[in-house]
Amino acid sequence: MEKEIILITGATAGIGEATAVLLAEKGFRLILTGRRNDRLEKLKTGLEKITPVHTICFDIRNRDEVFRAIDSLPSGWKNIGVLVNNAGLAAGLDFFDQADIDDWEQMIDTNLKGLLFISRKVAPGMIERGAGHIINVGSIAGREMYERGNVYSATKHAVEALSSGMRIDMLRHGIKVSTVSPGLVETEFALVRFKGDTRKAKEPYRGMVPLSGRDVAEAILFMITRPPHVNVHDLLIMPSAQAGALIVHRE
Repeated sequence: MEKEIILITGATAGIGEATAVLLAEKGFRLILTGRRNDRLEKLKTGLEKITPVHTICFDIRNRDEVFRAIDSLPSGWKNIGVLVNNAGLAAGLDFFDQADIDDWEQMIDTNLKGLLFISRKVAPGMIERGAGHIINVGSIAGREMYERGNVYSATKHAVEALSSGMRIDMLRHGIKVSTVSPGLVETEFALVRFKGDTRKAKEPYRGMVPLSGRDVAEAILFMITRPPHVNVHDLLIMPSAQAGALIVHRE
């Protein structure tokens, strides 16, 4: 029996890539999306040796591109069983009154509107089949505010609220909705936030052992593989050295 088709957004790096690798190892069929086609194709080349993989390159911030991408799926790839909404980013770390408004728009468009667009497009197929699972990648920043985290935290608080609302609305259709919220994970996240400044990007992980993308991927796998009558609503996963958004024990 063929395993489910799982669509992962933001699959070209970090948590998304790690999730793709782990789920491929478990035999799931994968639809991988992202904006960097060269990385998508490299990942596909490696993973399709062990499982079927389909890639789609588009910008999740663009509603028309999202809708066209899902409409373009070949017939054998349309029955998406699990949607992992991983695409997201932080841009800048500035006081509210000094922040770049372009950074705000990039975070809102990616972290919130992109999640909305693709979920709205994929959900009808799940509803038609009476089954499905949507997993939204949140953050500790969606639970706790911290200095200069303003709009990034606001988008992740919105993901928490939206996930709760989706869970309520999709309940009557038999569709699960889950959220996994990590603390510090060492990926390209900090490098993107600090716009390529490698020195600043290393600072959040100084003197401690952060989570890896694989750690979060294993949490996602746990959610996916629960029996039909079990739904993990929310999972907060932190490094052992981290007790809150900015409470970190450093050696």
